[in-house]
Amino acid sequence: MDLVEVRVSRLNVWIGGKHILKDVYLKASPGSVTAVMGPSGSGKSTLIRVINRLIDLVPGARVEGEVLLGGINALREDPYIVRRLTGMVFQEPNPFPHMTIYDNVAIGPKLHGLARSRRELDSIVEWALKKAHLWDEVKDRLHDYPYQLSGGQKQRLSLARALALKPRVLLLDEPTANIDPVSTTKIERSIMEYAKEAMATVLIVTHTPQQAARISDQILFIYQGRVVEYGPTRELVLHPKNSLTRKFLGGEV
Repeated sequence: MDLVEVRVSRLNVWIGGKHILKDVYLKASPGSVTAVMGPSGSGKSTLIRVINRLIDLVPGARVEGEVLLGGINALREDPYIVRRLTGMVFQEPNPFPHMTIYDNVAIGPKLHGLARSRRELDSIVEWALKKAHLWDEVKDRLHDYPYQLSGGQKQRLSLARALALKPRVLLLDEPTANIDPVSTTKIERSIMEYAKEAMATVLIVTHTPQQAARISDQILFIYQGRVVEYGPTRELVLHPKNSLTRKFLGGEV
């Protein structure tokens, strides 16, 4: 499958007349993890939702600029095609409650015709659950329902469901904000492994500088809808150029 670079330029977003993102730019390469950081209300989640066209579902939203996913202009392409390229994991775990663990992971490959037989589907489900570091915990209970899982396990199930379609772009909106430390570690490992092994382009919104430092290759710091600083993680964390970045990293903003 083709590799997909994400390029965002001159991106402006208004919601209900309020200017949320202001001339935002970004370049994220296959095989890398980009952390998007900033205080609450800075526009981080909006950026992610523009990339996969979930912004279309927000009443009163207006978008200008360019978002390229490989050779596709995401803002002008059919949203179905855009979302086929992208996987999404939200802050709150959202497995389908009336489907079994197995069916939660299998539904995407079924709908998109990725498996020609039950054996192939079983293989995809096992692969995705292993990539989400959940297989060993659920392999003997695949026909249980998500309510029988812990919060951290539900979030890893949500991640497995996203990975089952082998997205070229993986988007995560504070995926570990509300889960236990063990699951957080496993999800962080999954993110880094998937980026490198699948040569996927990964963007993660995080409110934790420590998490960005652990797992990302580069950081985009947004404040009040504008890009304040953008660069390699080590350089930005150790030698931030902007005083706002220093204050944020120090917990002052």
